[in-house]
Amino acid sequence: MPPNGTTPEAAPEATPEPAPETTPKPAQKPAAPVAATPDPDRDTRALTRQGADRPPPTGDVGVRPSDVFAEDWWSQARPSLEIHGLFRVRAELFHHFALGRRDAADRALWPQPPDNAYNPMTGEVQTVRLCGDDPAATTPCENNTQAGANMRFRLTPELHISDNLRVLSQIDILDNFVLGSTPEGYWNTPAAGGGYTVGARGGYAPLGSLATTSWAPVAGQTSTVDSIIVKRAWGEYVTPVGLLRFGRMPNQWGLGILNNEGNGYDSDWQSTVDRIMFVTGIKKYDLYFAGAWDFISEGPTSAALREQQGQPYDLGQLDDVSQYVFMAARRRDPELARLDLAKGLPVINGGLYFAYRNQVLANDTTDPTTSATFGQPSNNVRVGYARRGAQFFTPDIWFQFLYKKFRFEAEASMTYGTIDNLQTAGGTTVERNPLDTEDKGWTVQSFIVAAQSEFRALDDKLRLDLGFGWASGDPDVEGLAPPRNGVERQLTADRTFSTGRFHQDYRVDLILWRNIMSRVQGAYYLRPSVQYDFARDPNGQRLGGSAAVIWSRASEFIQAPGNKRDLGVELDFSLYFQAKDGTLNDKPDQMGGFYTMLQYGVLFPLGGLDYLPGEVSRYGSAPENRNAPALDSETAQTLRWYLGIMF
Repeated sequence: MPPNGTTPEAAPEATPEPAPETTPKPAQKPAAPVAATPDPDRDTRALTRQGADRPPPTGDVGVRPSDVFAEDWWSQARPSLEIHGLFRVRAELFHHFALGRRDAADRALWPQPPDNAYNPMTGEVQTVRLCGDDPAATTPCENNTQAGANMRFRLTPELHISDNLRVLSQIDILDNFVLGSTPEGYWNTPAAGGGYTVGARGGYAPLGSLATTSWAPVAGQTSTVDSIIVKRAWGEYVTPVGLLRFGRMPNQWGLGILNNEGNGYDSDWQSTVDRIMFVTGIKKYDLYFAGAWDFISEGPTSAALREQQGQPYDLGQLDDVSQYVFMAARRRDPELARLDLAKGLPVINGGLYFAYRNQVLANDTTDPTTSATFGQPSNNVRVGYARRGAQFFTPDIWFQFLYKKFRFEAEASMTYGTIDNLQTAGGTTVERNPLDTEDKGWTVQSFIVAAQSEFRALDDKLRLDLGFGWASGDPDVEGLAPPRNGVERQLTADRTFSTGRFHQDYRVDLILWRNIMSRVQGAYYLRPSVQYDFARDPNGQRLGGSAAVIWSRASEFIQAPGNKRDLGVELDFSLYFQAKDGTLNDKPDQMGGFYTMLQYGVLFPLGGLDYLPGEVSRYGSAPENRNAPALDSETAQTLRWYLGIMF
């Protein structure tokens, strides 16, 4: 795959205009009438008169060099607004992503298309008898392909108030909006018993096939989200001793297997945190230290739907999920690092991340009378409390080694913690192990590790990569992914959860981990790849392709559907083109302007994604499956076309 898109760097700030002269000069002749065209000489004379009209020193103002006049200040520190971002459209085709498996709907790795008739291993036969060439004698539908397109317009405005003060934000317009999902006539309305119901069509589009336009996405009416979503907003103030950041901001560390800001050109997931953070360090040695207070979850607040003004507040303190973070890192300035590499010197970066999280009480119940719904009275919230008693420790180590055209980078993280109680019903206390009355509560202990090595050659046109990742498994849990509702069900109640999970936006393939499993979890992989730019110009224009092989295995065989470690081998291919008209193309590690990419992937499932012998025999003996195809896994394929503009 092509290199991940980096966050567009801020454009160089404009050079401040010189302040008007302050030395009084002889009075000028009366100014001529204002001309219809710009007159630089006239502007210069006006500025000179402005300086001459300034009051003489009185001993109070303008005596010390630190004293400045208002017009001098705003000529040096003029607020400016920079807008960066991207616009993209992605067309995608998924073929046989269910892998030919006929699992029940609540246990399927990937749900079968609703327009596909099949015989599941358990439950009622799923039949859609509406297809065929004869409308009067329809036949069962057969479809294993899902295809469509989506789009996103992302803006990242930056308001620079001065050299040391700015406000940043991230705004998504039509965020991952599925093209064609809001046709004329389609709308929803709240249902009496909860949820939504589809409203009756009428007017000029009584049928979907008669729609002539698309409606704007409106949350709860035509879409699940609004057309415009503000995802982040935070401030930064550079003090004499460090940087202060506060607000809702991106959270990134190391390779991004634990915390990933998700600002890539093809990203779908991100880590966003409500945080107050201070960063300081010793610039001479490229050492930086940071401390942060994170507001992970505050629980119920006083906010009510009937009131849109005033200041809501947190109802309780013991139900807060608070997190405290410390970071220490050595990071060489990128420009100086490039200079060192050009001299043949190695560059070493790395750091330590440590987070502590805790929660005493929790209101996670779904009971409408006691849950944390909007405007719920404090007395009702109290009844819904359960003892949670959760605390987690998360250390993370990141290391990077650069030498000439070689890069090695690795990150390793561990999460260790305890939870007194997993129940959500109000009033529950510390849980005991039914097999050991002295064993109380639950334990979380998981590990994740990732490494990347890269070598560039032929004027950086050729790139050879080798990637590796490992997420710990859980021998007491069946399934790599957690259930859709509730916590994982253990087999023997050892009361320890140890399945490690990568961040969703740490991408290693196109099918298995990116889509079917949604992330790397409970498994390890090996990923060699090659990328080559067939043509590359100094202005940033390039044409190239890449190929990768991903071999995946389960960390614990019991978690794989087929109870075998080998999950599959995937082959991914890409062909990409970047135009020369981007404003960010002045650096080889940036992407700007128009970018397009065509990708193809194929996954060959192995024994870990196959059926158990007992499942095959039971399926074949069922009367309703006599005429059904035999159980067998299928090869999955995907085809993607990316069209984007980055600025």
